[in-house]
Amino acid sequence: MASLVARLESVARDVQPQVRAQLGGFFGGIVRAYLPQHWVFRTEQEVATLSVGRDGAVTVEEGAPAAPDVTVETTLERLSTAFTQRSKAHLPPGSVRVSTHTSKGKAAFDYLRGRFGL
Repeated sequence: MASLVARLESVARDVQPQVRAQLGGFFGGIVRAYLPQHWVFRTEQEVATLSVGRDGAVTVEEGAPAAPDVTVETTLERLSTAFTQRSKAHLPPGSVRVSTHTSKGKAAFDYLRGRFGL
């Protein structure tokens, strides 16, 4: 099974064009108000952060920033399935604990959770 960073890099490649497309047009200013975002993913063995910058660039790094917007804690198996299946119905048994640390993080997670399969 691929590492958490490798899984998140795959998600980043999918998400970045979508985010950048949303930054243009009429609603671009609204989307920009929610950026940057830093989402921490914790599994039983790894911690990594998926970040979206104000320009829509999506990056992945090992570790966690001092002030994340969202923290998602679960097993690597559940995250891997969520990222590939994008459906709660296909998730293996277990729990996903989500902590939102900022109001913009909560709004973004509530809007995007389905795209992450969570």
